[in-house]
Amino acid sequence: MFRSAAALGVDAVLVTPDCADPLYRRSVRVSMGTVFQVPWTGIPAWPEGMRELQEAGFVVAGMTLGEGAIELDDLVAEDHTRLAMILGTEGDGIRPETDALLDRRVTIPMMGGVDSLNVAAASAVAFYATR
Repeated sequence: MFRSAAALGVDAVLVTPDCADPLYRRSVRVSMGTVFQVPWTGIPAWPEGMRELQEAGFVVAGMTLGEGAIELDDLVAEDHTRLAMILGTEGDGIRPETDALLDRRVTIPMMGGVDSLNVAAASAVAFYATR
C-alpha cells in the first residue's frame, strides 16, 4: 500500500494499532523504501480516531462489500476535497465497529465472478481513482 500511495500521490498513510509495523524490515523491503517517502503516522485509538478525521472535515470512506456500498466511481463523482480511505484486512475486511462510523461504504465493481481484490490491489485502484 505504501508503494501505491507514493506512486499515486496520496498525502499520508494512517495506520491503526493492529496494522503491521511500516518500519518492519520486510515492510520496508516490500514497499521498496517508500515508507520513508510517504508521510505516515499511527492512530492510537481506533476506531474512535475516525471521529477526529471527520471533525477535521474529512469524508471517511471504507472499502467494503457491506450493505449500502456505492461504487468507487460514484464516490469520485461526489468530488470530496478531503477524503480518508479505510481499508480492512485481507479476509475479514473492515471490523463492524469501524464500519458503523463510516461516512461512505465503497466497493470496486468486479467481473468474472471475482468478489474482491487483495488489500494492496484494492488500495492501488482506490488511490488511482481518487487522485
